[in-house]
Amino acid sequence: MAPALTKAQQKELREIAQSIVANGKGILAADESTGTIGKRLGSIEVENTEDNRRAYRQLLFSLPKEAKIGDSLGGCILFEETLYQNAADGTPFVKLLQDHGIVPGIKVDKGVVVLPGTNNETVTQGLDGLAERCMKYREAGARFAKWRAVLKIGDGMLQSWLSRRTR
Repeated sequence: MAPALTKAQQKELREIAQSIVANGKGILAADESTGTIGKRLGSIEVENTEDNRRAYRQLLFSLPKEAKIGDSLGGCILFEETLYQNAADGTPFVKLLQDHGIVPGIKVDKGVVVLPGTNNETVTQGLDGLAERCMKYREAGARFAKWRAVLKIGDGMLQSWLSRRTR
């Protein structure tokens, strides 16, 4: 059986990971969903529109070089909408991040839903079409991905039972 990744892909993956965590750098999670960022905007009485979301994110990504945000941030996780957005001057957000030496990433899951027949436990959606989406995200400049899975652990919960069985 052939390896999942070629030697060149393995090398690229190592380089990306090393770049993200180099010299104590961290990852900024700027992948708020439309609903979540809407709550942030609503708290300051700003309407949740695509243009307002773009303007908010532009504040984060368009800092001057002198701010040296790339000294602290190695990677930035983006929401799908943000991956394709541009600053007011037309510069893609991905390029703004790259210009600071920050590796753009992407949230690839499609959120969680309640798993029927459980005690409000959730399951993460998004496996359908994942490979195709990842290819599109890579073309747009994303170089790493985040997948979120929310597990509720407690008495009488299926996920608790499963976690004890798989250890």
